Amino acid sequence: MKKIVFVCHGNICRSPMAEFIFKKMVADRGLSSEFLIVSRATSSEEIVGGEGRPVYPQAKAEMAKHGISCEGKTAQQLKREDYHAYDLFVCMDAANLRNMRRILATDEHDEKLRMLMDYTDRPGDVSDPWYSRRFDIAFSDIYEGCAGLLKALL
Repeated sequence: MKKIVFVCHGNICRSPMAEFIFKKMVADRGLSSEFLIVSRATSSEEIVGGEGRPVYPQAKAEMAKHGISCEGKTAQQLKREDYHAYDLFVCMDAANLRNMRRILATDEHDEKLRMLMDYTDRPGDVSDPWYSRRFDIAFSDIYEGCAGLLKALL
């Protein structure tokens, strides 16, 4: 079983979008039993009183436009002990990558830590809808990255 963690800053927009897009891609191919797919945050700001906030309403709405539900998902923070529990950590931007390395106590040569857009023909950051308000562009970036990731894993 391949165990994958998608990571972004707050775990309320991009990483849960990636989690549920990838889960759908895997399910559509009848491969759900071969993957464990979750998402996490590098920060704790979306976790209040020990409870994670739900997926941001606009991210949820964009997912729904594509027939994908992320109902019930709440923000969870990445922890150092996650390193040994998962096979691959896939983040949305360079700041996430730096923060993952710090949290997981790894260096820049660790192959378990990757950026999602590295699985496309246009490496770099996934568009951040928190600032741009363009959830459609973020969805497109994430979908393309997830398709490339699945192709690489198969």
